[in-house]
Formats: sequence, C-alpha cells, structure tokens
Amino acid sequence: MANSKSNFVDFVKIFCKSGNGGSGSAHLRRDKLTSKGGPDGGDGGRGGHVIVRANRNKWTLLHLKYTRHIKADHGQKGGKSLSSGSQGKDIYIDVPLGTVVKNTINDQFLFELDNDQEEFILLHGGIGGKGNAFFKSSTRQTPRFSQSGQLGKEGEFSFELKVLADVGLVGFPNAGKSTLLSVITSAKPKIADYEFTTLVPNLGIVNYRNEHSFVMADIPGIIEGASEGKGLGYRFLRHIERNSCLIFLIPMNEKNFLEKYHILLNEIEKYDKTMLTKKRILVISKCDLGDQKLKDKISKKIGKKIPFVFISSIASTGLIDLKDCLWSMLNPNHD
Repeated sequence: MANSKSNFVDFVKIFCKSGNGGSGSAHLRRDKLTSKGGPDGGDGGRGGHVIVRANRNKWTLLHLKYTRHIKADHGQKGGKSLSSGSQGKDIYIDVPLGTVVKNTINDQFLFELDNDQEEFILLHGGIGGKGNAFFKSSTRQTPRFSQSGQLGKEGEFSFELKVLADVGLVGFPNAGKSTLLSVITSAKPKIADYEFTTLVPNLGIVNYRNEHSFVMADIPGIIEGASEGKGLGYRFLRHIERNSCLIFLIPMNEKNFLEKYHILLNEIEKYDKTMLTKKRILVISKCDLGDQKLKDKISKKIGKKIPFVFISSIASTGLIDLKDCLWSMLNPNHD
C-alpha cells in the first residue's frame, strides 16, 4: 500500500496506566538542637494523570499506531521538614478533532473531543499518602507511621476517529466523488477509473459566496453489504456520522440509479438508522454523458420527493447550483 494511503489511521487501541501516588514520610524531626522532635513527615505527591487532548493540527491517529503502552510518572515520596513529594508528570495523548474514546472491555463510550485543546482525564493518578505530621493530635503526639500512596489506574482504550465535515459524499466506487471534490474544493485526491481508488477519507474546503465556506469529505465507496463489513464500506461508514448533510452521488449513465440510491440508503440505515434523519440530496453526476432528453426522463423518475441536481465535474456545470443547495441545507436560517 502506498505511503499516502497507509498514513491515514483512524483506529488504535492503547493500554494506559496512571502514576501511583507517592508514600507519605514517617520522619521525626532530628537536628543538633533537637534529639526528640515531633513528626515532620510530608505528604507524598500525586501520581501523573493520563490526559487526552484534542489538537487541530492532527488529522490522523498515525502517531499512535505503534504505541502499545502509555504510562504516567509516579508521585514522589514525602520528605522531612514537612516537604511534600513532587507530583508525577501528567502524560498527554494528542488526538485529532472528532476522536471518540471507549473502554475496550465493554465497548463503553467515555467521551469525544470536538474542540481544539479540549481535555479529558482518561485515568486519574493515585493520590499521595499523608505523612506522619498529618496524624499528629493532642492524644497522639508522635505518630511513627505514614500513609501509602494510592495505586494508579489502568485499562485498555480504543481511539476512533470520525472525520469532522459538514457534507459527506456517499456513493458506490467510481461514482465520481473524488473528481467532484477536486473541482469544488482545493483538495487533490488521487483519481483513477477503477474501484476503491479512495482508500481514506479526503477533506476539502468549499469556498462559497461572501467569503463563506464549508467542509466536504469524500468517503470511500460503499458497496452493497457495507454495513455487514463487506468491502471497505464498514470501516468508513462511521465517518459520515458527523456530517450535517449527505450527497448521494450516482452517475447519469447508471441505468438503475434509483435502485442504487435505495441500496445506499439501506446500507446507511442498517449501520445506524438515525443517520437517515440527516439532510440529503441526490446528485446525478457525469451529466455531460447525456442530453436534455435523458435529463428530463431522469427528473420525471425521481419526482419531487427527493431533492436532486445534475452536475458535471468535468464540464463544471451545475456546481454553483449544488453549492447553493448545500449552503441552504447547512444554513436554513441564514440570509
């Protein structure tokens, strides 16, 4: 597999462990002037947390692909003269925006990060133990014991990236999604006339009127049975969960285009039926391959139940209409 393809990683599992808390000190004060001083043992330091942080400069989980274990530092022991042990250094796991973190034991959802520099403590470090000075009282003047620090926590977690885009391009392999993305945005996806050219989601910024813009993602082609794990579809269906609007792209030269449209809908429904509540538009691509008579025939078949538009990425026709439709869907209350 080429480097450009293998550089996109959207799922990793990592064993994480926070630091143990340091033990408290049971020290009794002794110096030249004091032979039998009282307790002056300090508290132990807190163990380091394991913290997950969103970083807008990360676009993939590639940097975590070969990371099997992440461990935070332990807190240090307390010292004499009431000195506390130093805190264990927290360890940060930087992830792209749109990352979901789950516990792998029960697949329990823990949190997701959608905003730059947003942080969640995945595992808290152990609390440091109290020194013997803490246990001094009127009835116990010289405690000769201290408290051990709490152990850190551990677990295995999955990090799953869901591409954050306003519009998702859905279609069968070789439907023209990459070509559309390349002409409507500044993205430069690999394009070729064979199935599964797109093996990773491609993102592009669509510039709109009055300096507005929105993000479009080309999702790898779905095939029938994608929701059951056939082909590449299942791997990438999760990437359209975050899209506000979906484009169903079907070429004009597809004989059974309505049947193809319903197959795509069916795959999405089987994966997660809530995704059918998203706004969607049917885009008939490659309309340079047909004439007005064919357009009229297709329009009649589609009817008024499904919003649709004809485009040709090659001839650059219908693209402004498509942008207008998408902008209205994304911003229904915008003037």
